[in-house]
Amino acid sequence: MPPAPTYPPFQMKIQLHNTLTNQREDISTDGPGPIGFYCCGPTVYGPAHIGNFRTFLLQDVFRRVLEMEGHAVNHVRNLTDVDDKTIRQSLAEGRSLLEFTQKWTDKFHADCARLNMRPPHGEPAATGHIQEQIDLIARLVEQDHAYTAPDGSVYFRIASFPQYGRLSNLDCRQTQTQSTSSSGERNDADEYDRETVADFALWKAHKEEDGDNAWDSPWGRGRPGWHIECSAMSMKYLGESFEIHGGGIDLCFPHHENEIAQSEAATGQPFVRYWFHCAHLMVDGGKMSKSLGNLYTLDDLLERGHTARELRYLLTSGSYRQPLNFTFQGLNAARSALEKLDRAAAALCGTAGLTPEAFQTLPTTAPEGDMTFFQKSRADLCRDLNTSAALGNLFSTLKKLNANPPEGDAIRTALSELATVLAALGITLEFLEEAPAADIPDDIRQLAEQRWQAKQARDWAAADQLRDDLLAKGWKILDRKDGYDIEPA
Repeated sequence: MPPAPTYPPFQMKIQLHNTLTNQREDISTDGPGPIGFYCCGPTVYGPAHIGNFRTFLLQDVFRRVLEMEGHAVNHVRNLTDVDDKTIRQSLAEGRSLLEFTQKWTDKFHADCARLNMRPPHGEPAATGHIQEQIDLIARLVEQDHAYTAPDGSVYFRIASFPQYGRLSNLDCRQTQTQSTSSSGERNDADEYDRETVADFALWKAHKEEDGDNAWDSPWGRGRPGWHIECSAMSMKYLGESFEIHGGGIDLCFPHHENEIAQSEAATGQPFVRYWFHCAHLMVDGGKMSKSLGNLYTLDDLLERGHTARELRYLLTSGSYRQPLNFTFQGLNAARSALEKLDRAAAALCGTAGLTPEAFQTLPTTAPEGDMTFFQKSRADLCRDLNTSAALGNLFSTLKKLNANPPEGDAIRTALSELATVLAALGITLEFLEEAPAADIPDDIRQLAEQRWQAKQARDWAAADQLRDDLLAKGWKILDRKDGYDIEPA
């Protein structure tokens, strides 16, 4: 028998707000093995939008922080490739379900790669695990936690699980309907009729509108309900009990509540120790929706001249527990911040005589003790994934280092620590050299100053027009809190 794997010692304690206890807790494990980290993935019926990616990116940062601190992680993210939406849309396009969902799975993977997301260690699809779902449903029926309806559908009996509602902090009366999710919106993630409104579908009897998308089961032809796939697949790849389960806050109720009920009812074991939920993304201060024309995808932003690196920076720059407001002004600010970071890092590498290629090969695992220069940023990331504070301290430290560079081995230490923190954030550098002072014509300076004064007077129409005039002349304005910079466009 091969020896048990060994892992490096864990460096800093990592804290996370656990939705289940509504408290910030230290992440701990029962043994030396990898941390089980399950994330609810996309429903592959179209391109993922930037609201989806906010959650996926913050999960990516959290995984990176765990790995920075010496933890091995078994990251599993599912693909929902059979539900009402995938079936309806594939039939409308005259494609098989597999062909239709593979197209959007490939698109999702391409977007993830552009956003510099680490691939999960496992990515099971619902249609590839039909038998596992049937087996789990059979266990629940055997134990009288589920019942078969006259049409052959199978429902989970919520009355058999008294703890139902503890994740979302809802009492029995509040859980008598699942028509509203924890986001306060209509729950239409899986559309079905129930014999008892509080119960939820585990298996859905075949209907004519499902076409050929059905599988044999002990209860007749049909397909799984939406919730059962995550329990069946997470338990297959991570065990009946594992450490961390992530998802958007809109999944807290009913999806994650249902996962807990069906999993713990079947196994009699605690399902998940820590629940990690990410808040919504808003657009221009309001709800993001297709009807409002503000449901942006990565491609939409690339077509407008922005980059995936800028989007990643913006979507991960705020607290995961607070809604983030997406604006194009914020995306422009992300570009400006990244350019400053690129130049500051390049300047520090230049002082140390380190090439960009050599910087890329620096180790990205944190030391067992405190960092010498970037400890504040590291501690921010370990303390409930405070990315905003981590970025603020990152810029502050770089500014001090470039103003007064350390000597000898110390500057190499600083660069190694910088590489570690950037890897945890998933930020890649473009190593821009310090830009030489541009020879800015007087008329451009005058227009830029007029625009600044218009902004101070809150004359937004004039400011926008002057910005467009500057762009037409080949110059762009990068706004700061205390002023602006002028650069060639």
